[in-house]
Amino acid sequence: MRKLTPILVVVFLVTLAACSSTVKVTSDYDKNVNFQQYKTFAIQPMDSISSISQLNQNRIVAAVKSQLTKKGLTEDMSNPDLLVNVAAILKDKRSVSSTTDYYGYGGAYRPWGWGGGMGSTGYTTYNVTDYKEGSLIVDIADSKNKSLVWEGIGNKDIEKPAKDPDAAINAAVEKIMASFPPGAAKKK
Repeated sequence: MRKLTPILVVVFLVTLAACSSTVKVTSDYDKNVNFQQYKTFAIQPMDSISSISQLNQNRIVAAVKSQLTKKGLTEDMSNPDLLVNVAAILKDKRSVSSTTDYYGYGGAYRPWGWGGGMGSTGYTTYNVTDYKEGSLIVDIADSKNKSLVWEGIGNKDIEKPAKDPDAAINAAVEKIMASFPPGAAKKK
């Protein structure tokens, strides 16, 4: 198994965060929870994963704090209503496609018999593409009963890094957290 180099992780985080239609976002929440009761939050430290730089961890945490503050919540490390956990995952992926080379033309019935047809050179070309798939996950739990109340996930195939990692990570986190708290988008 190959060890991820720090540059690949930087590429992953920056590309994941790029604000484009290729970031696929999903979210889910506990429909029995009244989200208006929550006023404060605390972000749990990200696991010290050697493949994610401290700079990128700081960017992600700052972006999540910014989104929660914009939504009217206040950070409270001593007695928060919500506990926020952020995780980043990077996976190696492989895509395989094939094509077979054909020549000739379509067959046709002629007065003197059947003629023509398709032929094959017998060569099949296989295209193998290796790429990275990145996920950024934001879990929000009720601090009193430690139950998950909301989860947002952003997934993206990584092609190349963004030019401005701060702006790209902020845009991705904003997109992931757009549906938090549930029902807020409908009220606007």
